[in-house]
Amino acid sequence: MVREMRRKRQQLSHDESLSILNRMTSGVLALMGGDGFPYALPMSYVYHENQIYFHSALSGHKIDAIENCGKASFCVIEQDDVVPEEFTTYFRSVIAFGNIRILTDEAEKRKAIELLAARYSPEHEQERIEEIEKGFARLHMIELDILHLTGKESIELVKARKG
Repeated sequence: MVREMRRKRQQLSHDESLSILNRMTSGVLALMGGDGFPYALPMSYVYHENQIYFHSALSGHKIDAIENCGKASFCVIEQDDVVPEEFTTYFRSVIAFGNIRILTDEAEKRKAIELLAARYSPEHEQERIEEIEKGFARLHMIELDILHLTGKESIELVKARKG
């Protein structure tokens, strides 16, 4: 599963990669879909203690894919600036690889949805709690347990940081 980065100079530190996960608000979850086709979808998320949490409806393509294969990756792009005159892109991104599962324990599920809701509505605690109660029975919470995390930035950004 883990391949070493070819261009090590462009690799972000673990702390920088975590910082991107904590700052950004969406990414692309990649699963093994039906008939061997990859299935990638944009997702809101929250990162907490080496786990990434997502919410979902109770059924659908994503749920089927997770039930069929417990491995996934998740990509977050922090920066993607096209520089036409240089024929390049100044980018920073992070990819997490890990085991994915649907939380079945009610306490784990509740903790995960509370973390997610607090991230996106930090100033609305009472409304958050009410919304969670209203929809709790009709949602799944999904956990990606990170086994490997890697971040990378364009060589131009590396050079700019080094001065």
